[in-house]
Amino acid sequence: MAAHWAFIEEAKPQARSNNANVAHRACLSPPMASKILVIEDQAEIRRLIRWSLAETDHQVQEAPNGSLGLAMAQTLRPDLIYLDVMMPGELDGIAVCQQLRQDPATAGLLIVVLSADASQDNKARALAAGANFFLPKPFSPAKLLELTQVLLRNKTQAPVDPEAP
Repeated sequence: MAAHWAFIEEAKPQARSNNANVAHRACLSPPMASKILVIEDQAEIRRLIRWSLAETDHQVQEAPNGSLGLAMAQTLRPDLIYLDVMMPGELDGIAVCQQLRQDPATAGLLIVVLSADASQDNKARALAAGANFFLPKPFSPAKLLELTQVLLRNKTQAPVDPEAP
């Protein structure tokens, strides 16, 4: 499986009318609630992610360390995982990502790596481990919500056949 990776940057705010905002949110909304797993040792970041997604129907589960996060991912099979790179304990985020990719049951999960270290080396390690996307900390709640909605919507859309009439 080829890994897809992107570096997400803060977009400059754009002025929109109320109708444009409603249409924009409708386009980003996935058709149904999704399971999201947050594997992050910092309670404040877990709380920020949960708060950012509070207005959605998504089911957000949390793990405070890599070992518990790996077990939860294998059991829950979430639609999306937000995974911190630097965590104390036996498994950091890179090790969790590698183990998820090596297990056929979890190899296809969508993984967004979070890190305060936005260096090229850290991004390359995340990509090599199998991360789909890289989101540097700090991030805004609006950026996290938009990224979540776009990723989940793209995941649920059927591929388009360019040869179809």
